Amino acid sequence: MNAISQTLAAAKLDPREEHVRIASPQPGLSLFLRYLAPTTGEAALGATATGAAGTGAAAASDRVVLDVHGGTFPSALSVAHRLDDRSWRDSLCAAGFHVWALDFHGFGCLSDAYPEMEEPADAGPPLGRAEAASRQLEHAVRFICERHGIARLSLIAHSWGCIVAGRFAGRCPRLVERMVWFGPIARRSPTADRVHLPAWRLISLRDQWDRFTADVPASELPVLSRQHFAGWGEAYLDCDAASRTRAPPAVKVPSGAFQDIYDAWAGELAFEPGLVRAPVAIIRGEWDGMCADADARWLFDALSAAPARRDIKLGRATHLMHLEAGRFALYREAETFLLADEPA
Repeated sequence: MNAISQTLAAAKLDPREEHVRIASPQPGLSLFLRYLAPTTGEAALGATATGAAGTGAAAASDRVVLDVHGGTFPSALSVAHRLDDRSWRDSLCAAGFHVWALDFHGFGCLSDAYPEMEEPADAGPPLGRAEAASRQLEHAVRFICERHGIARLSLIAHSWGCIVAGRFAGRCPRLVERMVWFGPIARRSPTADRVHLPAWRLISLRDQWDRFTADVPASELPVLSRQHFAGWGEAYLDCDAASRTRAPPAVKVPSGAFQDIYDAWAGELAFEPGLVRAPVAIIRGEWDGMCADADARWLFDALSAAPARRDIKLGRATHLMHLEAGRFALYREAETFLLADEPA
């Protein structure tokens, strides 16, 4: 077994998980996908047959979903991360979904990093902007559709990932069945000077803890336990082999994601919601400072070509609701929408 195979095997989060590398639209780089088949009924049988042959249609072809992560951590820390021995991916598989997840370049240690991330941060512009990421997403979607023998699939996207998913869906509407956007980013009117970020940045555990806790009112109980964060935090540091060599320990990520977010808040959103032609559910938390009521309303109205729209607000939830105490409400709302029958 070569070094790459050893790394992939060690990183498996479930014995049934399949790891796949595909060519990137960026020459010389490869992208990483993780896949877990359904665990119930005909869908699981179809997944077994499809996996054995490598081609052909899955039995439940309308239940293929791809996770699109946000701007600070990869899929292993998101849809596939287990809290109390269960992840969101486990719930989706139990509902009959084929669950895929993509790691964008520079997030985690499995997709190739941008070569420029070895250079000083101020040596170039922010890496991993929405356009580049949307091309990576397109490559992943086309591979998965061919693998399952389907015309299109559904997307679950978080935060900045919703910008990427929106840009891709506007360019390739025939590849998208349905979309769940949780904590999406909307365009806002400028209120301050423009922010300009370097090529990459470092994010520490303290930075992540602050992100989990900053929006929870002081009078309310925490939505994330210290025990859960401790386990998540160690896994977070593991996604960058050099993280523990820094003081304080920190993970290096491309800055393009947050540049896209800051640009959106300065009035320049990196996609046109009116081009999206798939059903979209907007799911947000009542304490989400990055997707407030006004943001959700703007997006809902701007998605004028979507054949079905939902605006769902969850109590006692923040921007990171998929890892919080109330995460099962998010799971249920997403699964309900993905199983609905409005046509794309």
